[in-house]
Amino acid sequence: MDFQPRGADPIDVLRDGSRAYLSRYTLGRDYHKLVRKRLARLAKRIESELGGGRYRAFVDSAPVLERALAERAGLGWIGKNAMLINPKAGSWFFLGEIFTDLPLPTDPPQSSMHCGSCRACIDICPTEAIVGPGQIDARRCISYLTIEHQGSIDPDLRPLMGNRIFGCDDCQLFCPWTKFAPATNEADFQPRHGLDNVSLVDLFLWDEPTWEANTEGSALRRAGYERWLRNIAIALGNAPRSSEVLAALRFRADHDSELVREHVHWALEQHLSTEC
Repeated sequence: MDFQPRGADPIDVLRDGSRAYLSRYTLGRDYHKLVRKRLARLAKRIESELGGGRYRAFVDSAPVLERALAERAGLGWIGKNAMLINPKAGSWFFLGEIFTDLPLPTDPPQSSMHCGSCRACIDICPTEAIVGPGQIDARRCISYLTIEHQGSIDPDLRPLMGNRIFGCDDCQLFCPWTKFAPATNEADFQPRHGLDNVSLVDLFLWDEPTWEANTEGSALRRAGYERWLRNIAIALGNAPRSSEVLAALRFRADHDSELVREHVHWALEQHLSTEC
């Protein structure tokens, strides 16, 4: 399912250090439930047509090598950024799978890769996490660091993260194949709460009940409120210095979480160490 939403231009947001960049797939409702329901509906239709069978649907919900399966099914090739690339849709789409015991015919696998000598994704990666074609060092990947990593983020990587507070799309944004990706018509994938174009300060001042309300039914819940603040603190440390930025950081300087306090103090040091 295509997920590229309409809204603020993502590259413009990336270039404005005062705004928050969130991976485009997170701007709307959580895709897991939506896609899985569609898959279940499709599976039931297949069963009714063929008169039986068993099935189970997956959407990032089990250890399924979905990109490799998709490549074997002829849906595209795995590019140098390790994303599945389709010549008519780029890589801005979700994958889902139906496992079934029905005797369905097989499709021929993708037999060629069309990245050629292009290195756009490798060269643009902010933290040099793409260490070779199709090889990602998760320890340096901003998507991993901001979503999955539980603890403190390496101080050497923090300045490289810019204003990316949840995920990173650079290796897709600058891939030439993304120009073929259509915008989604799915209403649930459109931006909610203005998250496609919002200031870091505004998000940092959300209290936990506000965060809970504004991330209900969203993939943003994956990180949790504590890591949400950790990520924004880093982005504020990289943001242009202003009285609003400093005030927001000082407001959280005595936060109950040691993890949050550490990153807030680091961010303040980035600004105060350059004062004359």
